[in-house]
Amino acid sequence: MSRGHGPGLARRFLAAQLLVVAVSLLAAVVVAVIAGPPIFHTHLVMAGRAQGSAELVHAEQAYREANLIVLGVALGTALVCALLVSAWCSRRIRRPLDRLGSAALGMASGRYDIRVPPLGAGAEVEAVAGAFNTMATRLEHTEDTRRRMLSDLAHELRTPVSVLTVYLDALTDGVATWDQDTGELMAGQLRRLGRLVEDIHDVSRAQEGRMILDRAELAVDELFAEATEAHAEAFTAKGVSLRAEVADVGTAEVDRQRLGQVLCNLLTNALRHTPPGGTVTLGATAHRPGRLALTVTDTGDGIADEHLPQIFERFYRGDTARDRDHGGSGIGLAIARALVEAHGGTLTAASDGPGRGAVFTVDLPRHHRPLTDTPSGATTPLPDTPLGYIP
Repeated sequence: MSRGHGPGLARRFLAAQLLVVAVSLLAAVVVAVIAGPPIFHTHLVMAGRAQGSAELVHAEQAYREANLIVLGVALGTALVCALLVSAWCSRRIRRPLDRLGSAALGMASGRYDIRVPPLGAGAEVEAVAGAFNTMATRLEHTEDTRRRMLSDLAHELRTPVSVLTVYLDALTDGVATWDQDTGELMAGQLRRLGRLVEDIHDVSRAQEGRMILDRAELAVDELFAEATEAHAEAFTAKGVSLRAEVADVGTAEVDRQRLGQVLCNLLTNALRHTPPGGTVTLGATAHRPGRLALTVTDTGDGIADEHLPQIFERFYRGDTARDRDHGGSGIGLAIARALVEAHGGTLTAASDGPGRGAVFTVDLPRHHRPLTDTPSGATTPLPDTPLGYIP
């Protein structure tokens, strides 16, 4: 590890110790030279020694010489002790700091798996090492997510781009002719690309706080009625039962379209993972004063424990073999969570395991509390999205 400019720990410790020694020695000299001799002289006179006698002179001379010897020995001992203590302390602290510095340099070069073991250098240094390890874990997780997102994004773009390229080449070479089927196919692929771009745009803006919500008092049963009506045909076609169990929970101050989009994403996800004959249930409870809980419960595939912490990440799919048409883009739940958090709420998932269904819970405040500071760029609202929008 390269050393920085300026004195090192050993020199700083030694300088601090020498300062203590110098101050202590100065105090001792003041006492021994200024205060000590008069006191010693007074006591000798009180003991019966005559002023100017040889005994008095020799005694005072012996006192001064003894003081000089004591101060000299004390100074030498203090200097040696200061040097040893400074070297020991600096070495004890420098080694852990060197390891922390080396780990930081390794992380800067892209090695996010580096962790610092217990250093044995005191609670403060251990706290720094613990904070470093926590940061490293989060950075590693973020980097893994970024790599997976880029890979999945490339996968999502590859199919429509490839289809468009093949048909464009065929049209250019005269192998294919432009007809209604070709036009519909290419338009469908373009819509798919546009939808993916809007998905990424929406979740990014929501997570960055660049959103204005059009809040209004809305009855929960009305919101559920709209959501079930919008998805009734899809559920019927697959043979999955969709039910709404709404207690008398009243109203909440929310954005109708955005919260409707959250329910659409959750219902679409539940339908995708629930086999024919299964059931998806919408529920609402006023579980705490000032709070409202909306739940989407299904009897479908369930979620394994190792997938629960990642299901709300962009492009994450528990089953990586599924493509966008069969398994979704992996961004719908990320959008749902971002929109719920924009409302000041939380979105969580729970499951008893594979094959035992899942429960998604939207916890919302009933009333909006305006923030004193508006995030930068929050003056630009998101484009309107119909309630039946399915990412």
